[in-house]
Amino acid sequence: MLRFRLLTPILFAALFVPVTQTMAQSSKAKPVAQDTAKVDRDYALEATMLGFFAKDGTRNPTLKARKGERVRITITNGEVMTHDIALEKLGVKSKTILEKGSKASITFKADQNDTYFCSVPGHRAAGMVGSFEVVEGAIATATIAGQVPMKDGQPLNLNFETGTLKDWTATGDAFSNPVFNQDDPSPVHEKEMHIGFDGTYFLSSGGTTNYKQTGTLTSVPFKVTQPFAAFKVSGGALQDTRVEIVQASTNKIIYHITGQGRATLQPAVVELQPYLNQDIFIRIIDNETGISQIPYIPNDKWAHINFDDFQFYATRPNFPNELKQKDIIILPPLDPVLNAGLSGIEAARAMTAPNGFKVSLAASEPDIVKPICFTIDWRGRLWVVESHTYPVPAPEGQGRDRIFIFEDTNGDGTLDRKKVFAEGLNLVSGIEVGLGGVWLGAAPYLLFIPADFKTDKPTGPAQKLLDGWGTQDTHETLNSLRWGPDGWLYGTHGVFTHSNVGKPGAPDSERTKINAGVWRFHPTTRQFEVFAEGTSNPWGLDFNDYGHAFITACVIPHMYHMIQGGRYQRQAGKHFNPYTYDDIKTHADHVHWVGERGPHAGNFRSASAGGGHAHSGAMIYLGHSWPQEYRNEIFMNNINGARLNHDHPERSGTGYKVTHKPDFMVMNDSWSQWLNMKYDASGSVFVIDWYDKNQCHSSNPDVHDKTMGRIFKITHENDKWVQVDLAKASDRELVNYQLHPNEWYVRQARLLLQERGPNKKVHKALKEILAKNPDPTRKLRALWALHVTNGLTEKELADLLDNESEYVRSWAIQLLAEDKTVSPETLKKLATLAQNDNSALVRLYLASAMTRLEPGQRWEVLEALTQKADDKDDHNQPLMVWYASEPLVAIDMKRALEMAQKSKMPKQLPYTIQRLGAIGTEDSKKLLKELNERVGKLEHSHENHELQTLIAKTLDE
Repeated sequence: MLRFRLLTPILFAALFVPVTQTMAQSSKAKPVAQDTAKVDRDYALEATMLGFFAKDGTRNPTLKARKGERVRITITNGEVMTHDIALEKLGVKSKTILEKGSKASITFKADQNDTYFCSVPGHRAAGMVGSFEVVEGAIATATIAGQVPMKDGQPLNLNFETGTLKDWTATGDAFSNPVFNQDDPSPVHEKEMHIGFDGTYFLSSGGTTNYKQTGTLTSVPFKVTQPFAAFKVSGGALQDTRVEIVQASTNKIIYHITGQGRATLQPAVVELQPYLNQDIFIRIIDNETGISQIPYIPNDKWAHINFDDFQFYATRPNFPNELKQKDIIILPPLDPVLNAGLSGIEAARAMTAPNGFKVSLAASEPDIVKPICFTIDWRGRLWVVESHTYPVPAPEGQGRDRIFIFEDTNGDGTLDRKKVFAEGLNLVSGIEVGLGGVWLGAAPYLLFIPADFKTDKPTGPAQKLLDGWGTQDTHETLNSLRWGPDGWLYGTHGVFTHSNVGKPGAPDSERTKINAGVWRFHPTTRQFEVFAEGTSNPWGLDFNDYGHAFITACVIPHMYHMIQGGRYQRQAGKHFNPYTYDDIKTHADHVHWVGERGPHAGNFRSASAGGGHAHSGAMIYLGHSWPQEYRNEIFMNNINGARLNHDHPERSGTGYKVTHKPDFMVMNDSWSQWLNMKYDASGSVFVIDWYDKNQCHSSNPDVHDKTMGRIFKITHENDKWVQVDLAKASDRELVNYQLHPNEWYVRQARLLLQERGPNKKVHKALKEILAKNPDPTRKLRALWALHVTNGLTEKELADLLDNESEYVRSWAIQLLAEDKTVSPETLKKLATLAQNDNSALVRLYLASAMTRLEPGQRWEVLEALTQKADDKDDHNQPLMVWYASEPLVAIDMKRALEMAQKSKMPKQLPYTIQRLGAIGTEDSKKLLKELNERVGKLEHSHENHELQTLIAKTLDE
């Protein structure tokens, strides 16, 4: 199945998403046979992501029929993308079409007003929706006649029916020969385009053939003699292809409009009442060359404008296909890109960094090509995977990927020492080191290569810890491996690759499905689980000072605080749990693309907003040498924008609200493709760059130039290079590193303590930090180090539920539920916390923990959490409470319904009603009928009416 994308080679989710759908129908309305039934009224629409278009150019036209008529609506796909057409109330839906030119239809009887829309996820929101109206009497389309403006007693040539530019003055070459009277389409437009001009002639600034030409066409001034005017326009929805009506005496633009990215001429209406008896003139502008500055992005053939038939009207004319300014989504000009195809040294020099920072080249081709992932070890060395197999997995045993170890031996910023650790690897997309070896994401496997870090050599073959990782979409495989504060190995996974993960040889019953989200694997117990599900194709994961996980995503909004057990907005597909009903949306208050045509339309036009939808990498800076304003800030590369975005997470309610800060730096190079960045012992940041002309994922390996790649280093003037080897540190020194201002030391020391195992002296020292250090982040570091070294009992953790820090209390909750079971005493304490704790964060962690316990153990905690009115409007908590309480409906319907009726969470009762309906037993129906009777006796309100409507619908289904 064909999919086009405008994404980075490895990282970004599909532009066109084929979604298989079946005919949907309600119990009340059945779709009649299509394409063969006799119909009274037949509508034909073109379907694109911009909307449904009639032949006359109307976007999402209002379709009308008389009551009782049989109506057929046929859609023709205007692009390679999945589309269908459905009626909301009637419940009919066409088949799903994918290929350009393919058709589908619905046929139905006109009984009531309705809404037609595309049911493919996200398409309705993008604007594929319109109205269907049942009317009485004739369906008229006639409009009033207009008058051609006059000057000196003669009609002006504003409809070009002279076949010349009489009454007009042209500049530039776009209007040197712009009048056409050939068959429709014109010779300068593509053959399938319908212009729809009246009379014999119309004007175009070049059509789709001569779109590169620019110029201006200006009419002679003429007097306004009627209060309205109209003219026909089409062409590009671009700022620099437009028609202007100008007041002659002041040169003031009193009206302007562009095309809407279509060829069919449509009327635009101008109100001229304030300018009666004044002179105006028409200016037609085409300053858009359409020439793409991005090497692999085609030129924009819509960089032209078509015009015809300016007339005055005594009253406002009504055109069924009127083009209105508010309906046009205008694209800004392409972002200027200064460079492309630079050498490594030139690329570093071309970048624009903030004051006090500099970028240097640490390594480049031929020493490194196609770096796809990397990590930094406890000696400050970079372990970099060089990707030669991507995008097509090699046959087993024939992989070509390599792992290099790079080192700066003298502090000059250059990685002057390089050695090979392993070769012959297949489709590697993630790496982490520690705990005795190297951990690799290499679909279909999670691998472990045991290593001797003194010799930097493998001590045995790669071990297949897990298999079943999908390879359907090889830029969405398991990636972004990173040690979590709890000692688990974390990673991310994309939405269009479907994995069924388990130990090699395990049956399906012992496997876990994932196709989007964050997963984790315990290096000792070898347990695998999905930490949180959803989003799109995340290729960046990091933890802040409080151990809270954040990921960066693509296509959909980009920023998510990932909560254990959370279910997040998906780019495509459905959640595995069918009773999810809603999911957690982005934590950002912004997106990094401009316009309203969706994320892909903003590619290479969105520098003002951050560069576009495509993100790679995630680094929450916790080094010690950069200015304090950057600490706990999250950085991600914007591939299409060739810049490092900077976002600011700020506590809000149970979690975070993330705002946009000015971009940290700009690469000024369209081939730049940074995939990840990490800070080191000096506080400096290393970056890997998959440097390539092509930013689009393709299964064709010839699309990518595999001869280039770079590693850059970003340093601040405060950074001081150090040589370290924490493996040589004593246990006590590793404990003391938990207090270091640079998180690099903290994480590396914790990993080494985890590897060394339990130690009473270590535990004593860590417990002293936990008890006495006033800084919550230092308490947390001690807590995490105790946890990974098995230094805490359940009782000690339970005692922390009384800690003065909400962060310590919340993490104590998570660690208590780590093994998915708690003692009755601990469960009682959790219930008390749910009732009394004033921290929204603690209540979030309680809801999260409940998703891990047996449903029968959750009642008291959830009954308390549902009563917290302070959380009813929270971004996360109402849904997290629902995810935890949904299984309770199946084990005790009556109690779950009672809890929902008392709940302060806004959706708890509606979701419980839906869940009861899904059970579908006589007992569940009886409960719903009894609820309906009780609600019916209550005071009439909108809320009660909505409940009764939902109950009726649920029972009907």
